[in-house]
Amino acid sequence: MIKSNKMISRRTFTTLFAASLPSLLYSPQSSWAQQGILAKPVPSTGELLPVVGLGSWITFNVGRDQQGVENCAEVIRAFVAAGGTLIDSSPMYGSSQATIGYALKSLRYPGKIFAVDKVWTNGKTNGRDQINSNLSLWGIPKFSLLQVHNLRDWQNHLPTLLEMKRSNQLNYVGITTSHQRRHSDVEAILNSQPIDFVQLTYNAGQRAAERGLLPLARERGIAVILNRPFGGGRLIRMAKRQPFPDWARSEGLQGWADFLLKSVISHPAVTCAIPATSRVDHVRENMQACRGMLPSARLRQRMLRHIEAL
Repeated sequence: MIKSNKMISRRTFTTLFAASLPSLLYSPQSSWAQQGILAKPVPSTGELLPVVGLGSWITFNVGRDQQGVENCAEVIRAFVAAGGTLIDSSPMYGSSQATIGYALKSLRYPGKIFAVDKVWTNGKTNGRDQINSNLSLWGIPKFSLLQVHNLRDWQNHLPTLLEMKRSNQLNYVGITTSHQRRHSDVEAILNSQPIDFVQLTYNAGQRAAERGLLPLARERGIAVILNRPFGGGRLIRMAKRQPFPDWARSEGLQGWADFLLKSVISHPAVTCAIPATSRVDHVRENMQACRGMLPSARLRQRMLRHIEAL
């Protein structure tokens, strides 16, 4: 077992993390700054990622429905056009990987894609086979990040992923959970394994990660990806039934999607969120959260209280 996590120095990370603060958002050298896109650094390397990515759970599981496949390809086209890079999928998500592969091929494999997938099986050999299948479905030679999905057989898979990283077959290694009951297991892994990313559920209506996982990830220098930032759609549907507050508009927020996403991606431990959608108009709304300024700590708390009161 490897006992310590390889991280950039505290001084270097502090400098890079200033990129996520409202008053010091980007260094002049950042290409994201030149495009006006909010990005945060991956603590283990300093690589900048736009604060909104794209999930594919349910929404891209369209099977052989050609119209559905084409719709998803248009979503990815709009996502990339808006400056998005990180796309996340899993073998658990039905046909989503093949849908992404079709879209990337039709877009001629845009070079800035940060490709993220997962291992979701039992056994070391099955894990290797699944990774190869994932690559084939995406139609790419290498993933940016591979994660052990919901910690399934992580004791077998994590050594495989770490070895892939050491041999340059992979850039980053991570784990995921969608279940609060597994938070203690995740904490143990964050404390003992040299991972780069953790993916977890955190949104304005589900904030349990604030108590343990988010502070620990920040302390350990581990990037955080948020799944279900709209609570599986429940929060955005609830919010859109209400008038958008004037005070939020005066703060530069562009609508409920922008509001909900920035309320969580502005947490200092969070790297990015991955809302899932199969609609072009929705992905454009989501990508508004990559523009403007991130809320201050005080404004963030006001935003969260507002959602709690709805």
